Amino acid sequence: MLTRARKMMYRARGYCDGALAGERFRLDPYHSKFWRKATAGKWEPDTFAVLDRFLDAEHDYLDIGAWIGPTVLYGARKARHVWCFEPDPEAFRALAWNIALNDISNVSAFAAAISQDVGIARVASFGGEKGDSMTSLLNPEGAGGSDVLTIGWAQFAGPVDLSGVSLVKMDIEGAEFDVLPALIPWLKEQRPALYLSTHAPFLPPDERMERMSKLAGMLSFYGQCTRDGASEGGSLTSEVALTRFPSFLFTA
Repeated sequence: MLTRARKMMYRARGYCDGALAGERFRLDPYHSKFWRKATAGKWEPDTFAVLDRFLDAEHDYLDIGAWIGPTVLYGARKARHVWCFEPDPEAFRALAWNIALNDISNVSAFAAAISQDVGIARVASFGGEKGDSMTSLLNPEGAGGSDVLTIGWAQFAGPVDLSGVSLVKMDIEGAEFDVLPALIPWLKEQRPALYLSTHAPFLPPDERMERMSKLAGMLSFYGQCTRDGASEGGSLTSEVALTRFPSFLFTA
């Protein structure tokens, strides 16, 4: 009963109060359960540590797979500018709301998916609910899907000055296998840190090793790879990488 009353109050007021890694924000009331978890420090502390390490007022941040905005909001407090992409219409609505609630002016948010080219693609969540954090280009036949705009990396990066990007975060629920190759020439030239979430379990079992090996080969120009913010090295072909959903930090 208390939780229901709290939700009603938040929705009537138009926001709930919360914090991300100690930074206070006004946050959309429809995800209040998640925001309470994040405020308590129980959502991806390693991710916020990566943002702290690589973002500053003289560099930019590229967030591919922004969801409702926890990393965007926090990144906007740290970086000079944030470029972010979120194709799921429900998630993007909350993302835009959270940006507006905090009067943030250094974020360029796009309701589109980075893909091979400009076009339309069908996406749906592996979790079965619009707007959750599992919407993927790999699941076009899933329940509750949406048609979304896609844009090729070249179409985005060509007219935009990305020379100041110090960190790229990519968390796109398995689409990294098709999207990341387009970024490789730019990553090789600019060498920003790359924080990559991998989703091998969304692939057929007999394809996982081959496709993860290809990712590892493409990213071999980075000098160091660590898993989930740990100090030890990480491998994209380890059992953990093939059977779970870890994140890897690549640095020059």
